[in-house]
Amino acid sequence: MSYGEPIALGGQMEMEQVAIAASVGLRPSANQEFIERLKRGEAAAFEELVAERSGEIYGLLFRLTENSEEARDLTQETFLRAFQNIDRFRGEADVRTWIYRIAINQARNRFRWWRRRRRDATVSLDQKQGESGQTISGTLAEPSQNPEQQTLARERELALRSALQRLGQAYRETVILRDIEGFTYEEIAETLEINVGTVKSRLARGRHELRKKLEGSL
Repeated sequence: MSYGEPIALGGQMEMEQVAIAASVGLRPSANQEFIERLKRGEAAAFEELVAERSGEIYGLLFRLTENSEEARDLTQETFLRAFQNIDRFRGEADVRTWIYRIAINQARNRFRWWRRRRRDATVSLDQKQGESGQTISGTLAEPSQNPEQQTLARERELALRSALQRLGQAYRETVILRDIEGFTYEEIAETLEINVGTVKSRLARGRHELRKKLEGSL
């Protein structure tokens, strides 16, 4: 059974810088000793967690909100909540998925806050095209592009943003975690607290709906 073709992230320079920073960062192992250090309230352990995960958490939140100020604020909130609730962490999930779950919940809360004020948030991503697998981000704002090409590239990016904005939140989260963050189905299930079957269903539906919304735009 196919769950659709993956969709890759693209976009602004700040996003790319975040991705680079996250990729070179260390990844804490979710072993019992590290967890116990966190639960004992060791400042060094928490500082290590922040140093090793803050870049990728900021990247995730920037993709969900497409607002650097919001992303920074939510990143701080995420680690504050992690610090306040570390005693509830049972160690059944990886530390990474636990932190991502907190971050996504913070983003959901912020979305609800904005909706009450009749304001929407968007996410920027690119779609792989054809057999080449080339993403639109690879064609955006290239120095060799003439003004007409740059305008077309911008229109494509805006179409992608608009399409994702109209994608349901549950589908958007799943697509981002799978196609951008590279999570396994099991990790997504743990992060979103759903079963693997639901993950696959949302991913297939999300990819399908996104492509439908993009028809005629690219």
